[in-house]
Amino acid sequence: MARFEATVSAPVNIACINASCVSRNPATVLILFQCAHRYWGKRNTALILPTNSSLSVTLSQDHLRSTTTSSTSEGYEQGDRLWLNGKEEEITKGGRTEVCLAALRKWRREVEEKDSTAAKMSEWPLRIASFNNFPTAAGLASSASGLAALVYSVSQLYVLPQTPSQLSLIARQGSGSACRSLFGGFVAWEMGQRDDGADSLAVQVAERDHWPEMHALICVVSDAKKGTSSTSGMQKTVATSTLLQHRINHVVPDRMSEISRAIAAKDFNGFASITMRDSNSFHAVCLDTAPPIFYLNDVSRAIIAVVEEMNRASLASGGGLLAAYTFDAGPNAVIYALEENMPMIVSTINEFFPQTLDFPDPFNMLAAATAATSARPQGFNNSVVREGGWEKGAVSRLIHTCVGDGPRRLSDEEGLLTVEGVPKTLA
Repeated sequence: MARFEATVSAPVNIACINASCVSRNPATVLILFQCAHRYWGKRNTALILPTNSSLSVTLSQDHLRSTTTSSTSEGYEQGDRLWLNGKEEEITKGGRTEVCLAALRKWRREVEEKDSTAAKMSEWPLRIASFNNFPTAAGLASSASGLAALVYSVSQLYVLPQTPSQLSLIARQGSGSACRSLFGGFVAWEMGQRDDGADSLAVQVAERDHWPEMHALICVVSDAKKGTSSTSGMQKTVATSTLLQHRINHVVPDRMSEISRAIAAKDFNGFASITMRDSNSFHAVCLDTAPPIFYLNDVSRAIIAVVEEMNRASLASGGGLLAAYTFDAGPNAVIYALEENMPMIVSTINEFFPQTLDFPDPFNMLAAATAATSARPQGFNNSVVREGGWEKGAVSRLIHTCVGDGPRRLSDEEGLLTVEGVPKTLA
């Protein structure tokens, strides 16, 4: 029996400007707010359209990625099957995964109609296995990389001619921010104007090589699954927050323009200021919800205090901003900084938030650091963190990464499925 397979990896993206979204269909219009990697509110898996554009940084797949293998065969039993990290997941009718697969099959049928010699893969069952090398549903944008990897893998399997922007139209319907993980570098999700969503897609604002000095340090505060899901959280926010509409109509559009200019000019001061203000704005909306939603915890707030103090001391001594924090729907901090300032930032976080897992130092940064490069700015006030710092494990680990590329096609040897179409880990 004929069998075809494609294995890919896709990156995580972390939003600097989050997007507000509206789910449009004839029966219902719900305001939704997209928080970096998930939607809040009742999902319309057929069509999710933003009322504002958003912008993110794609992180390196050398450190954070989803790997997905998709295969199809006329010999497989009927019905698509999907495994995530070795556990089979149900593909529900009308659910986000099923919607993406149906759209990809439609495009494959168009290929087959134009080429009579093409294998009728659109008629065959799919087997899909995906693996994240980081915790799922813990606020590390797993749905963005996972859905992007799924869409890109099946598009490679089907040998589709569509561009990454065109593929982003489908990825968007699975997880809004997944559309941005189809590109590397700095990526905008353009809101578009059409009611059918045909112009609501991702575009690359700047390539990875435009600003390679941009690095990110992820402080994993909690590996646990979030207590309040994005979906249930936003349903409450829509009904109760007085800040949400102001953010949608005024705050986000202005910041999109500002941060795009900062990236083009490689202006870290502008980038950092906008990123931190937008993160705080998002969590202000969470707190303005009744009852309030608390995604940040005490450790998260302590990390904010340290970053703010580093920046204050630097500005007071005549320097610029050194770092920018951002949080999505979880307690984990992402700290953006230029590569030259990372030794100081890592050493500071290490001192105040000792980890249970050793820092892998992928860039050999600490080994090469000098007393000058790792020293905090003059006038830094140690009392911003409680005396003695936090107990070991309050931050479980640090992940140091940088701006990365878009999805990669991997070799067949790296595939996750057996020839029978089941995960190799379960065979």
